[in-house]
Parts: sequence; C-alpha cells; structure tokens
Amino acid sequence: MQIRVIGIGKMKDASLQHLVDDYAKRISPFAKVEVIEVKDEANEHTEREAEVQQVKDKEAARVLEKIRPGDFVILLDLHGREWTSKEFASRLASWQLQSSTLTFVIAGSLGPGEALVSRANVRWKLSSLTFTHLMTRVLLLEQIYRAFMINAGRTYHK
Repeated sequence: MQIRVIGIGKMKDASLQHLVDDYAKRISPFAKVEVIEVKDEANEHTEREAEVQQVKDKEAARVLEKIRPGDFVILLDLHGREWTSKEFASRLASWQLQSSTLTFVIAGSLGPGEALVSRANVRWKLSSLTFTHLMTRVLLLEQIYRAFMINAGRTYHK
C-alpha cells in the first residue's frame, strides 16, 4: 500500500516539516508514504477571474503530471464531503481495496482546476475551518494515521 500526498507549494516551515516527517514515519508500518511538492503559481491578481482560472489550470496540469493512471485520487476540496474520523477510516479501508496507491491532493490557494476535479475519484472536505496549505499537509497525514489506528483497533483514537 502506498499513500501519496501531492501539495501545491514548497514547505517553508521547518516545524511543520518535522510534523509531516513524524506522521509519515508513524504511517510507515501500514503504508509507504510519499509527499510530493508541486510548484505554485504567482496569483497577485486574484480579482481577475481569467487569471484565477489560468492559475488553477496551470497548477492542476502540474499535479496531473504526478498522478499515475491506477492511482485512486482523493482531492481535498471545500466542495467535497465531510466525514468523522471513523467514517474516514472506513472509507480509507474501502479505497485500499480499489487501488494499491491512494493519492491525496491538496490544491493551491485558489482551489483546484477543473481537470483536477474531473480526475478525482473522491472530493473530501477536511474541515469547514480555513487552514494554510502547509498546515493541511500535517492535518491530512494525522487523519490518515488516525484512520489506520482505528482500523487496526488501536487506542490512538479516543
């Protein structure tokens, strides 16, 4: 089993990177973890809808280059479905039966391009709260770890 996390932008915070590495290590008894960073686009003119769409499309194209044909793709998306940790654990177990590689995608700050939305097998709303994209990587990996622990019947989840 392989878990891939594709995120737009470079991790610039050493303390968050430490947490990403820690959760990747915790997940390693259950799955191999790969975190892939994709270059983000400058987006200083977000008041221009045409430019917003161009940025989203360029970032989506870069992400799609990293997704393999057999990957089961879970797009973190504000328009996706929200689940409890136990519901997510159940879904994770189900997805593992569909593909040996689960690819989680964290789109850029302007959201996902249409091509990326179309490629996603599932759209997941991590939370109604707003987080930085770098913090989202940590939260995503923590929830994946929690799901594996729930599915293994371990006491991490309370």
